[in-house]
Amino acid sequence: MAKLTKKQKEAASKIEKNKLYSLKDASSLLKTVASAKFDESVDIAVRLGVDPRKANQMVRGVVTLPHGTGKDTKVLALVTPDKEAEAKAAGADFVGLDDYLQKIKDGWTDVDVIITMPAIMGKLGPLGRVLGPRGLMPNPKTGTVTMEIGKAVAEVKAGKIDFKVDKTGIVHAGIGRISFEADKIVDNAHEIIQTLIKMKPTAAKGTYIKSIHLSSTMSPAIALDPKAV
Repeated sequence: MAKLTKKQKEAASKIEKNKLYSLKDASSLLKTVASAKFDESVDIAVRLGVDPRKANQMVRGVVTLPHGTGKDTKVLALVTPDKEAEAKAAGADFVGLDDYLQKIKDGWTDVDVIITMPAIMGKLGPLGRVLGPRGLMPNPKTGTVTMEIGKAVAEVKAGKIDFKVDKTGIVHAGIGRISFEADKIVDNAHEIIQTLIKMKPTAAKGTYIKSIHLSSTMSPAIALDPKAV
C-alpha cells in the first residue's frame, strides 16, 4: 500500500473516523481538506442496495446539476447537414458526420459527450468497441440520441450529466469543483441523491441508499449520513 504524503495525512486527520457527516458539513469540510494547487473536481459515490446483474435493478439516468459541473464539457454533434447550424448555435464544440466518424474509427475520442440523431445510430454501431469502453456511445435513455439536437447540446453544456450504477452497485459522478461555494456543492449533491432515490427499482429490497461518500481529486473520502441528505 502506498504511503500517504504529509498533506494527505494532514487532510485525513481532519476527518473523524467512523463519523457520518451531514451533506452540509461534509461539503464545508471537503473545502478545508483539499490542498492541491489545481481546482480539484468534487466527486460523489453512492452505494445502492441493488444487484446490477439483474435488468430490473439497473439504475441509469440523467440529472441536471443546478450549478453545473464547473467543467467545460466538450460536445461532439454527429448530425446531418440540416442540423449543423442548430448544433453550432447551441454550443457544440465539434459538428459534422462522416469526417468525425472516420476520426473516431482511427482512434480519436477527445470529447466528453457525443450527441446524435436516431438515423445516425446505425453508423455508430461498428464503433462500439471504441466508444463503449469510454462511455461515449449515445443512448436514447440519456437524451443523447434525439432530433432535438440544439436542446440536447444546450442541456449538456449547462450541467446535465448521465450516471449508471457499476457492477459493484456504486454510482460515481463528478458534481463540481472544489472552488465552488459549499452551498453549491450541497445543491448539486442533493440533486443527484434525490434523483437516485426517485429511481429506486421496485425489485430492490432492503436498504436502498447504503452509503454516500464525498471526495475531491486528491482528498480522502468523507462518509455522509444517508438519513441526513
